[in-house]
Amino acid sequence: MIKKLAVDMLVRTPSENDQEAIVAMFNICDLADCGQADSSLEDFRPRWQNPSFRLETDAWVVVAPDREIIAYGAIEGHRPVRLFFDLRVHPKYREQGIEEHLLSLIEARATEFIALAPPDVQVALQSWLHAGNLPGHTFLEAQDYIGTRHDWGMRIDLPQAPAKPVWPEGITLRPFVTERDARAVFEADDEAFRDHWGHLPGVFENWYRRSIAAREDFDPSLWFIAVDGEEIAGFALCMHYLQDGFVSSLGVRRPWRQRGLGLALLHHAFGEFYRRGVHKVLLGVDSHNLTGAVRLYKRAGMHIELQYDIYEKELRPGIDLRTQTLDE
Repeated sequence: MIKKLAVDMLVRTPSENDQEAIVAMFNICDLADCGQADSSLEDFRPRWQNPSFRLETDAWVVVAPDREIIAYGAIEGHRPVRLFFDLRVHPKYREQGIEEHLLSLIEARATEFIALAPPDVQVALQSWLHAGNLPGHTFLEAQDYIGTRHDWGMRIDLPQAPAKPVWPEGITLRPFVTERDARAVFEADDEAFRDHWGHLPGVFENWYRRSIAAREDFDPSLWFIAVDGEEIAGFALCMHYLQDGFVSSLGVRRPWRQRGLGLALLHHAFGEFYRRGVHKVLLGVDSHNLTGAVRLYKRAGMHIELQYDIYEKELRPGIDLRTQTLDE
């Protein structure tokens, strides 16, 4: 589908061949908004591989006369109670009506997902911005989006070998074997993150596709599984992101908390990245994490590098299914 936005711009459906250009445009936006490239092709590709995502209805690019991709919009509808959208516009082309046009397409598509959500449940549309994207904040607020949370990108530099992990009594590490461990790790991850603000129950097939099957860079040797006997007590699921190490998910199940396991897993991950010649490790965290994760990360030597601001608009009122507080 091709639509005219202005005399010299076209809106069209993207193709698989556009992925590198889209990510390159993302990184131009990142450089303007946070001072560094913050997007990777390996992270982008899995978004299009979810069976519920359809390029012809769920994504759009804006193309300049020289065929450069200057904007991208997309909506993910696989979780209809909490829909997520991307909206990126090249800094040179912001505040020229592109944002309004893409958001109108996104919101029109979003209304089609409402019927898929359970009755009486709240449905909302959500996105994020780098804290430095001031025109983006102004735009979303003018469109009745409300800033709800902040996520922090945290970082540690490793000029020398980090502290060795001190494992709680009875805890050992075992290698991750996909065929044996994938289901158990998913269940442990979903259980641990029930205590994370905004959590919604996961679906194994979606998690497996996003975390393992659709990732060309998946490295099982960077998934660290802490066990107590045969039970998974905690985990640090890591990967390479751009040139750095990245802890994509770190969790400790409730019975094993307050024993130093989270810190031991972090130290082990840092040490493994250092051994491989990677001297910067990143992770993302809700700035008001309910379980005190920010304090843990700071104790491990990490500091806040980036802020991502979360915006949301309610599409249908109802019961909010997300985790709001810790259940005792």
